[in-house]
Amino acid sequence: MKRTLKFLACAAVVAAVAGTATAAYAVPAKAPHATVAQAGTAQTQAASAAKVRASTPLRPTAKKTAPTPRVVASGEHVTAAPGFELWLTAEGKYWTTPSMPDEPQFRSVVDGNIDRNAPGASMQAEGDGSRVYLSGVYYGGKGTASSVEVETADGTVHGKLIELPGKPGWGAWYAVADVKPGSGSWDYVSRVTVHDTKGKIYAQLKLR
Repeated sequence: MKRTLKFLACAAVVAAVAGTATAAYAVPAKAPHATVAQAGTAQTQAASAAKVRASTPLRPTAKKTAPTPRVVASGEHVTAAPGFELWLTAEGKYWTTPSMPDEPQFRSVVDGNIDRNAPGASMQAEGDGSRVYLSGVYYGGKGTASSVEVETADGTVHGKLIELPGKPGWGAWYAVADVKPGSGSWDYVSRVTVHDTKGKIYAQLKLR
């Protein structure tokens, strides 16, 4: 009887030790030593990766900056298309077109024909059957001019802006529109809109 009790007591101790080992490593009690080591390493690596993710700050998404007019020196020529060039002086806008490359045209901003204290825009256009060369001045708006859209019979055309240094309060816009067959007419352009850097209307010209 005493031998039986001792055997049962020893068996109970062995079972308790085996149970503790199983709970600590979360692997079968008969797993080889290499398997236990790999499981411990995997747990350590997962914990380290989690700490790195938690400590790494999220980078804010970069905001796109609205474009601003190209600043040009007085008399500096800007080529919009072959034969279509523009330049500015303190007096106004000069330009040439492919049909008259050697005869500059001029629109004044100081002769009293425009009120530079109120938002506004002008337009001059010349076509050759396949293209229309568009340009004008804009002035009087609040904020900073950013972009120009020209609504034509063939769709919306996006142009460009130029200004003299020192924020003169006015600038010039220009664009080239490809004309579809049969769409040319006196009312080819319906609207010119200059937007500011916040997307609001800086100045606008409605033709129809």
